[in-house]
Amino acid sequence: MKILVIQQKMIGDVLTSSILFRAIREQFPDAELHYLIQSHTLPVVENNPYIDQIIFDRTTAEATNVSLPVFAKYMAEARYDYILDVYSKLGTAFLCLPSSAKSIGYKKWYTQFVYNKTISYLKKPKTNAGLAIENRLRLLQILPGNFPDSFKPKIYLTAEEKNKALQFLREAEVAIEAPIFMIGLLGSAPNKTYPLEYLAQLLEVLVQEKPEAQILLNYIPSQKEAVDQFLNVCSAELKAKVFPKVYTANLREFIAVLSHCKALIGNEGGAVNMAKALDVPTFAIFSPWISKEAWALFEDEKNVAVHLSDFKPEYFQKKSNKHIKKETETLYKQFVPDLIKPQLATFLRNLS
Repeated sequence: MKILVIQQKMIGDVLTSSILFRAIREQFPDAELHYLIQSHTLPVVENNPYIDQIIFDRTTAEATNVSLPVFAKYMAEARYDYILDVYSKLGTAFLCLPSSAKSIGYKKWYTQFVYNKTISYLKKPKTNAGLAIENRLRLLQILPGNFPDSFKPKIYLTAEEKNKALQFLREAEVAIEAPIFMIGLLGSAPNKTYPLEYLAQLLEVLVQEKPEAQILLNYIPSQKEAVDQFLNVCSAELKAKVFPKVYTANLREFIAVLSHCKALIGNEGGAVNMAKALDVPTFAIFSPWISKEAWALFEDEKNVAVHLSDFKPEYFQKKSNKHIKKETETLYKQFVPDLIKPQLATFLRNLS
């Protein structure tokens, strides 16, 4: 049996969709499993023992950046038995058209005619895994067998990668024996980024609860201006805890450093999902327009998520997500740190 899973989206989506491979492998240990992704998302599924082959979008054995029809023909020639299209958009649906495989995707008016089977998104989660997990596992309906309701994503680091990360931290004069906290400073877009001045105020709780804490910031060099803005609104006590010049050269190295952190605190997104996949506790601040029910995965005392709707549900009543998205900046201003500080304090006290 040969199976293709397609996920042409962001890092967090690719990582979350990787649960399908473990679920399939446990039912069909001899199956050949391929994952079609964007090349920049490779670090979160590298070394995954359940995936036999990674394929990059629009890349063939002969060339990269080929046309969609050429790539669709190339994929059809692989002769898959099943295709699970997690993305379910026009481009990925097109890849299913010339294939002889049985295919499944999410029910959308513009692609549903392509697949052999379509499913609708669940609106309410059945478990604490969250809708992002549960809806992905529903794609397994195309296959014979019984599958569980939830699987937790996992990132697979080598011992060498972890040791190199420890050496990197030592060379940066970060004390390995003291707790290290990673701060998700920026979301993937401005409308997914908690105001920097609010974040600085919120992190005063970290200084109070964990005075021995050392703080790393998740950023890349092109975001240095935002780092400077953040440091300018930090108190002297908080700023003294931050190692602003410590950042990794690539995503895989960041993941290895993150594996040595006590917790990650900051904007909901890929970094939060990576931390959870490493069993690093997380405190995630959701953008007002992002669904907490979908992406607050495996929420418990070690993985806490806060959303403005938890405190001000009246702001969200009878409003579409599209309308909320347009009001993100205004809603963020209402998400003041004092609302969140008690939850963060409790989260920090629960850390062993």
